[in-house]
Amino acid sequence: MGKKVGVILSGCGYLDGSEIHEAVLTLYFLDKAGAEIVCLAPDKEQSDVVDHCTGKPTVGKRGVMAESARISRGKIRDVAKASAAELDAVVIPGGFGAAKNLCTFAKEGPNCQVDPGVAKLLRDMHSRKKPIGALCIAPALIARLFGSDFKAQVTVGNDKGTAEAITKMGARHVDKAVDDIHVDEANKIVTTPCYMLARGPAEVGAGAERLVAKILKMA
Repeated sequence: MGKKVGVILSGCGYLDGSEIHEAVLTLYFLDKAGAEIVCLAPDKEQSDVVDHCTGKPTVGKRGVMAESARISRGKIRDVAKASAAELDAVVIPGGFGAAKNLCTFAKEGPNCQVDPGVAKLLRDMHSRKKPIGALCIAPALIARLFGSDFKAQVTVGNDKGTAEAITKMGARHVDKAVDDIHVDEANKIVTTPCYMLARGPAEVGAGAERLVAKILKMA
């Protein structure tokens, strides 16, 4: 078996959880490269629930881990119980769940807080100099964790508002094309825009494939 890679999911559906194309394409390219995949998610309620037909909030409650299990075919673990010692790398797909359930960036912007279990795992990965990949809006939580202390470099494409928020968190934003990646060699952080810019799965896949290849090479 190849490198062991944690994939942190945030639910199921781009408006309140993981962006499914980004999540599935990440899993596909990891599997294709022979990596051993460990899907992880916080064991808590979602920030909100959105009807993906209307795009509007709806009543009811959903669990982040239970919803993430839809993508992982039931193979999911509580991120708070995962250890950096057992993993060679971690990748975080985007979707609003990354900004709602993995952290509070969607509501609090630069003043956001990162889920404790997610924060601990990522900080431990960083301290062990193990690579971290983040897609779409997920680099925002990377900026929150590693911006002020480590001057992390990330990309969300060229979205001005998000880039400004990332800068306020002490990180450096680098504009990149939809199919490109940005590599912060010093921090071993790799990011790609995906649906911050992408028009469909093919463009998402182009960036995700490059990110996965780089993460595995760094691991």
